[in-house]
Amino acid sequence: MTSERTFIAIKPDGVQRGLIGEILGRFERKGFKLVALKQLVPSRALAEKHYGVHKERPFFSTLVDFITSGPVIAMVWEGEGVILNARRMIGATKPLEADPGTIRGDLAIDIGRNVIHGSDAPETAVFEIGLWFNSEELNSWTPSDQIWRVEN
Repeated sequence: MTSERTFIAIKPDGVQRGLIGEILGRFERKGFKLVALKQLVPSRALAEKHYGVHKERPFFSTLVDFITSGPVIAMVWEGEGVILNARRMIGATKPLEADPGTIRGDLAIDIGRNVIHGSDAPETAVFEIGLWFNSEELNSWTPSDQIWRVEN
């Protein structure tokens, strides 16, 4: 499996509940590499582009209103299988359906306040990373523990 990148966002409820360190720690402990991080209150235009696939759905305006209601932690994580692994770590969209041990299973309240967003496919990751970050904000670096890993 080759290294890939994914977009992860801690939504306003996660930021305001003080869950940033907990969530970042889970990705770090899993072994993924953080290559971009910033805090911002998304503009309505950014939110509408991000949730564009839901534009015709009745909950579109609610999604946009919520994600623009406060600060978001936008991140790009890198690693082998990071997209699928991140989705598993995040858990089901509906917290009541999310397994214990997942971020949403442990930390989320309801579907409208589910703490975190993660790209669901390679194409989505490329789109979302490009939407939230410019190329100068993405850092390429090698963790010092790379020399300890043995190739199979």
